[in-house]
Amino acid sequence: MENSKTSSAVLDPSLQPPWWRLPIVWMVIGGPAAVVVASLFTVGIAVKHVDPVIDVSKAQSQPGLTPAIQGRNQAAQQAAEKSYQPADR
Repeated sequence: MENSKTSSAVLDPSLQPPWWRLPIVWMVIGGPAAVVVASLFTVGIAVKHVDPVIDVSKAQSQPGLTPAIQGRNQAAQQAAEKSYQPADR
């Protein structure tokens, strides 16, 4: 008989708390809300601190401004000349 009382109490809307008092609701809303806030913060950082565009014609005369592609190609060429095999350890 006690089971029927508890089941009727669960189904009675007047005995249930409002939706905003349930912790699971705030977990469901809070996760995506935190992601949106973090993405807006990231966009703000990206807009405020924009990386400068490197002029390729000036990069050849100043070695500190060498584009990343040339640096990557140089590193790849050195690795190919070394011909390092992982099995040679």
